[in-house]
Amino acid sequence: MTTELINKLENSFDDMVSIRRYLHMHPEVSFQETKTAKYIQDFYTELGIPFQANVGGNGVVARVKGALPGKTVALRADFDALPIQDEKDVPYKSTVAGVMHACGHDGHTASLLILARSLNELKDQLSGEYVFIHQHAEEYAPGGAKPMIDAGCLEDVDVIFGTHLWSLTPLGTIEYKSGPIMAAADRFHITIQGRGGHGANPHQAKDAIVVASQLVVNLQQLVSRRVNPTEAAVLSVGSFVAENAFNIIADSAKLSGTVRTFNAEVRDLMENELERVIKGTCLTADCTYSFNFDRGYPPVINHKAETEFLASIADEIPGVEQVQESELLMIGEDFGYYLENIPGTFFFTGAMPQGEVFPHHSPKFDFDERAMLIAAKTLGTAAINYQK
Repeated sequence: MTTELINKLENSFDDMVSIRRYLHMHPEVSFQETKTAKYIQDFYTELGIPFQANVGGNGVVARVKGALPGKTVALRADFDALPIQDEKDVPYKSTVAGVMHACGHDGHTASLLILARSLNELKDQLSGEYVFIHQHAEEYAPGGAKPMIDAGCLEDVDVIFGTHLWSLTPLGTIEYKSGPIMAAADRFHITIQGRGGHGANPHQAKDAIVVASQLVVNLQQLVSRRVNPTEAAVLSVGSFVAENAFNIIADSAKLSGTVRTFNAEVRDLMENELERVIKGTCLTADCTYSFNFDRGYPPVINHKAETEFLASIADEIPGVEQVQESELLMIGEDFGYYLENIPGTFFFTGAMPQGEVFPHHSPKFDFDERAMLIAAKTLGTAAINYQK
């Protein structure tokens, strides 16, 4: 059965590329992907595959039921783009100013659509049911996974598999990891409230820039001196805003940034210690503050049995040349919500392009489109073999 599926996918590679390039030329940012969702719906409508639209927002969920009894396997692909100007010189460059698929979600969608079509053509020979979760808004918290789950996309589902095309890993590589693989992604916002004044009379003011600068330095000690060195954590201040004329002492300064962790206790520690350092820094300078810590996506924690299963079948898939354990990644992914609810695993499909390689979220990001075929083969093989 898997041989027949693989043959169908290989014969559909040109269609997969065509879909990906269309989506790349017509990107939509998180929570605004109405045309992309309609494109997906039209694809399933033409095939006569039942689907549900507007699941938890712009999400689309399609189902293919095999002729024989079996398990229900979900496969997920995201389809939102990023607010980045496409700077690539390619025929399929984004036609939308300031928006592009800079993370591979167009490829994820193309892979899943063609996989769904191929499995539908084989449904009379298949066991179980296959749920295709097309998720909106992965890139921006609160994300699309949780509202789709709340709307029932995992109803009666036994297991879920997902992959990310990864431009920094060579083509032909499948990377997996049991347990934590991607971090919780939280954000914070801090406002330091001082007292403005004339730059010539600093003794009459409370300089918010100086206090905020000291705070940035103090925060660098949280990971190195408060987190157990055997645990992983990141704290990065990404924005520092205190705009004034050259001769004015700032009345206020605003900082924002991100915290990344894997362990729930470390996550709590970072939130609590962050405010303690803010409070102490402001107390020393006789300033006040406001602080918001917004918990984003949970860590992606793969289930052991499903991860080992995925690794065991990946070796036999045409086009896969290497199956290896992934390193821990501090980036976030709302696939973690699915894994909090049901067993499953999330893996990386190597998609390094020929020539110069640009990282994800770069304005020149691209990937080797042959990776889409490997991703579809791996997901499809996992879905069919999980029935055994």
